[in-house]
Amino acid sequence: MATAFVFPGQGSQQVGMGRALAEASAAAREVLEEVDDALGQHLAQLMFEGPEEELTLTRNAQPAIMAVGLAALAVLEREAGLKLPQAAQAVAGHSLGEWTALAAARSLPLSRTARLLRLRGEAMQAAVPPGEGAMAALLGLGLEDVRAVVDEAARGEVLAVANDNAPGQLVVSGHLEAVTRAMRLAKERGARHSVLLPVSGPFHCPLMAPAARTLADALAHEPIAPPVVPLWANVTAAPVQEPDAIRRLLVEQVTATVRWRETVEAMAAAGVTRMIELGGRVLGPLVKRIAPDIACHHIRTPDDVDQLLAVI
Repeated sequence: MATAFVFPGQGSQQVGMGRALAEASAAAREVLEEVDDALGQHLAQLMFEGPEEELTLTRNAQPAIMAVGLAALAVLEREAGLKLPQAAQAVAGHSLGEWTALAAARSLPLSRTARLLRLRGEAMQAAVPPGEGAMAALLGLGLEDVRAVVDEAARGEVLAVANDNAPGQLVVSGHLEAVTRAMRLAKERGARHSVLLPVSGPFHCPLMAPAARTLADALAHEPIAPPVVPLWANVTAAPVQEPDAIRRLLVEQVTATVRWRETVEAMAAAGVTRMIELGGRVLGPLVKRIAPDIACHHIRTPDDVDQLLAVI
């Protein structure tokens, strides 16, 4: 049975995140303390206590979600004995989660990952003035149907498929007016539901190009090691291990579609039969819709660790 460790993206943050792991595990506390030191910020306190509106800011949410994912991994590796690469044969992450996956696979050190995610979050936040961009979930349509909606709704503005999350669950991103038109068109063409997402910017579309350039500059001379297990990349829905390719894909990911459905399908075809989501509980339901035969587990609390060990 081939196993993959997978990591959630932005939107999985919530006040109280990581607290139970930190209270129960010295390994988890060490991860959170290292992230705090790297950022010069009491991020763990913000994660534990809020306020929610500050935690949700992209500059905070991105390193916070990464920190919880790696705290969960530290508990598995150091206290439960489930170490990469023996316990998992692949890693993947949804959007931001790809960075957590790279750190988990030893391509990037924890402290550098935290600082790069702070830069990434700030650059993404600054790329588009507030109110000019938006993202919307279009539920109940297939990828080709949504692409047709995007083509018709753009009308000279930026509009793109941002996330292909699961069958019938796609997200579009771009200028606010174009996104609003896409929501209306999607409903006319049979979408079950269309809703604006509570996000701070139009991520994964060409409007993020300034952020991609900032990240490219930061990564140009950043040492990246080959991952100890293959990373399945959002941009290609395929495994990657060569550092220069990883660097390029991290930049492209800022403006490109998150191909999560295709990634899970490809991993299943390659023999992955179990996925363990570290730090969240949002990817498992998507995975079950994409590949029902994959066994899904999640690690957010010490109890989750005990439950996982009881079945593997």
